[in-house]
Amino acid sequence: MESITFKININAPKNIVWIALWHPTNYPIWTSVFGEGNTAVSSWLEGSSITFLSADGGGLYSIIEKLQVPHQVIFKHLGEIKNGEKINTNWQEAREQYYLTDNNNTTVLEVVMDTKPEYNQYFNLVFPKALKIVKQIAERI
Repeated sequence: MESITFKININAPKNIVWIALWHPTNYPIWTSVFGEGNTAVSSWLEGSSITFLSADGGGLYSIIEKLQVPHQVIFKHLGEIKNGEKINTNWQEAREQYYLTDNNNTTVLEVVMDTKPEYNQYFNLVFPKALKIVKQIAERI
């Protein structure tokens, strides 16, 4: 696993950026760059499970390892979901981390993601597009 990092400055306070990221109506919008119809299903409590699902029923199952609204959330990915079944993967418990920090009346959104080297090119191409959509959502709210 390797870690890759993405950052974007957003002209909105942290609580608004948080809503742009995780509100059920916004999440499918910015994650549409990865595929249409994405959802995140969870009770949104630290230590609880979360499933990231696509329209075809595939996705990831994870736990919310750390949650400090609206400052950070860390997901520990445990495996994939295919055809509605959980499949253990050799991801060494990869993490996807979101940090929101204040910066002169704006918010810096930083995403640190563990990934396999063969996926770096894809994420380096697609994730900045997703963050631009988060920025657009947050700056419209």
